[in-house]
Amino acid sequence: MSDDIDRRADGTSAGTSEDPRAAELLEFWETARVRAGEGKVGVVTGFGVSATVPPPAWSFGDNPELADGLLHAVLSGEKTATSSSHWEYDEETPVPAVGELSIILDGDGHPRALIRTTSVEIVPFDQVDADFAAAEGEDDRSLEAWRAGHRDYFTRVLVGHEFREDMPVVCERFELRFPRPR
Repeated sequence: MSDDIDRRADGTSAGTSEDPRAAELLEFWETARVRAGEGKVGVVTGFGVSATVPPPAWSFGDNPELADGLLHAVLSGEKTATSSSHWEYDEETPVPAVGELSIILDGDGHPRALIRTTSVEIVPFDQVDADFAAAEGEDDRSLEAWRAGHRDYFTRVLVGHEFREDMPVVCERFELRFPRPR
């Protein structure tokens, strides 16, 4: 979503009046970055591109209901981790890196939270541990429930690959930097 925003040299956005989603994202970012303490140096030195252009925006899961449920778990503090298939990444979509920010969207595509990645580890599916499963904050937070739910999810969403017990999984932990109340 953030790639669709054309930022002018004067720091204003082109086209946001035609694209309400882009305008909403920029408005969220302006509020979130200040309240989360991002870009404090910009007050003295001026804001650079990294402080003015929103980070990537995405939602959890593969449907609006799942996105909303997982977002709720993030906002409540139950979810501090997420996982994805390593096969989903390439040169255009790199694996998340420690320190990166992301804007989390709800099931309708509205920005609701700002998170920062705190750790990234790539492990085989069958070696994801109980601590990580609990940090994902889903179901009963057990490893057994995590494996069953993610086996179903990966089987449903993988394109060009079939689910395997030894498939590489990107295990990302994050901290909530800014919640957006409803």
